[in-house]
Amino acid sequence: MDELNKELPDLNVGDTVTGTVVKLEEKQVLVDIGYKTEGIVPISELSNLHVETPSEIINEGDELSLMIKKKEDDKIILSKKAVDADKAWVELEQKLENDEVFETEVKDVVKGGLVTDVGVRGFIPASLVETYFVEDFSEYKGKTLAVKIVDLDRSTNRVILSHRAIAEEKAEKEKEAVLQSLEKGQVLEGTVSKLTPFGAFIDLGGIDGLVHISELAHEHVEKASDIVSEGETVKVEVLSVDRDSERISLSRKNVIPGPWENISEQVKSGDVLEGKVKRLVSFGAFVEVIPGVEGLVHISQIANRHIGTPQEVLEEGQDVQVKVLEVNEEEERMSLSIRALEEEEQEKEFKQYEKTEDQSSFQFGEIIGGKLDKYKN
Repeated sequence: MDELNKELPDLNVGDTVTGTVVKLEEKQVLVDIGYKTEGIVPISELSNLHVETPSEIINEGDELSLMIKKKEDDKIILSKKAVDADKAWVELEQKLENDEVFETEVKDVVKGGLVTDVGVRGFIPASLVETYFVEDFSEYKGKTLAVKIVDLDRSTNRVILSHRAIAEEKAEKEKEAVLQSLEKGQVLEGTVSKLTPFGAFIDLGGIDGLVHISELAHEHVEKASDIVSEGETVKVEVLSVDRDSERISLSRKNVIPGPWENISEQVKSGDVLEGKVKRLVSFGAFVEVIPGVEGLVHISQIANRHIGTPQEVLEEGQDVQVKVLEVNEEEERMSLSIRALEEEEQEKEFKQYEKTEDQSSFQFGEIIGGKLDKYKN
């Protein structure tokens, strides 16, 4: 020890020296610090993180800043991680004070989160990695993440980082940008993010808007899941935007072809159609003849006799045949008649009856005529 002190009179424990790596061994590194005696950096003093071999982090010829840990016998023990840590703590305290965002590489995945090297051991708890649940973190090893410091305590070597905070800030900025860009009447693409009994929420790129169940389709919708599914990409029109409350009303049915579009090419006056009674009102019955297309059978056109209410003849859900009287595509109106078909059927039966009667009379006349001719002879 005395000989070593004589050889290194100006160096004391705690001093920082500069050295060049001259040899990598399995569990230590030899460093030339400018004296006869080479310094030794044990593998445990290379990094604040666990390393298997020195070659993982340094190479021969590298120049290192090292702290003298011990001077014993003919050896001088050095530490790289002590110098790195002192420098890192100063930088980390500045980053925390400035609320700075910086990048760090994930060195290891452990139970409960991710380990990074920020000069000292940094830890990102699982709950602070993403804004969503991550089941398997194995793909994060070696990945570089933008982080913020959320907790720092040098006395306990505690460095807690958050990537989630960065993701949340980014999402908030994107949400605000989208919110400010929205205008009534815009047609946008979005993704169905959630289904509810009253409609579907659509992710417009950082903020959700609601398509009320009445705006999902032109026809009546019982459940939103009958029309759209979560994860589906849909086109929607912006109906209204309340920026203060961040409420956005959307419509899907406004951007899809309506059932009345080109209806005059599909249905003509005089056509006979199958339909279902959808609603009964005091003045008649609405019958759906094409999905989403209802026509009115006026009470005077329900039967070929006088009735007081449509319920005397029809009931909701009943299947009926109707005759188209008039189609108005522009006003989305269609006039239908059940009575006309009944009258046509009666007229047909009457003509059939007349024909039968004529044939019977003719046959009767032939028989009588034959008998008279016999008497004449």
